Amino acid sequence: QVRLVESGGKEVQAGGSLRLSCVASGSFSAIFTMGWYRQSPGSRRELVARITSGTNAVYADSVRGRFTISRDDDNNIAYLQMTNLNPDDSATYYCNAEGSPGSRDPVYEYWGQGTRVTVSS
Repeated sequence: QVRLVESGGKEVQAGGSLRLSCVASGSFSAIFTMGWYRQSPGSRRELVARITSGTNAVYADSVRGRFTISRDDDNNIAYLQMTNLNPDDSATYYCNAEGSPGSRDPVYEYWGQGTRVTVSS
């Protein structure tokens, strides 16, 4: 079982920056991918960025060049550095992880509870 806890969301002004953190804890043998998704009221959840072990990262077109995802594998933490924020980035940001409880177990998907980001104009 993997537990994901996000932090760092708050209200900022347009043009500002934020760093979100996601700490993974629990019993698992490996976490293969960590990512960030976001969802606004009335909209579906969308991928923001995801990263596999190492530095292989993918980004949504809307955030590429402004957001950077990284991970600290020693401490099982994923970060999302967000710069040049605009009101369209306002959403609840969810951490996502794919991992296995044991070396012979299938891969499961886990979600955090979300952290709210509000960008005011």
